[in-house]
Amino acid sequence: MQADDAKPISLTLPFQKEPYQSKILFPFFDGLIPEGWLLNIAVANWKINSRDRFGLLLTLCRDCIGCVSITNGEIMNYE
Repeated sequence: MQADDAKPISLTLPFQKEPYQSKILFPFFDGLIPEGWLLNIAVANWKINSRDRFGLLLTLCRDCIGCVSITNGEIMNYE
C-alpha cells in the first residue's frame, strides 16, 4: 500500500512493485557516500576499501537526512 502523498526518493527510481536490481550502486545512493578528506578518514577508521561502495554506504550512511534509511537487513514493509 502506498500513501496518496508519497513521492519517490529519486526521479531515476520511480515507484514500482518489483525490487530494483543492479550490479552497480544506484547514483542516488552513491551520492550519499562522503568524498575527499571525509572519505579518507572513514576508510582509515573503519578499514573499508574505498572502492567498496556498498560497504561504505552501509557503514557511513545509516542515518541519512530525510526519509531514507540504509540498513543491512530484511526489506521493511510499511503496509
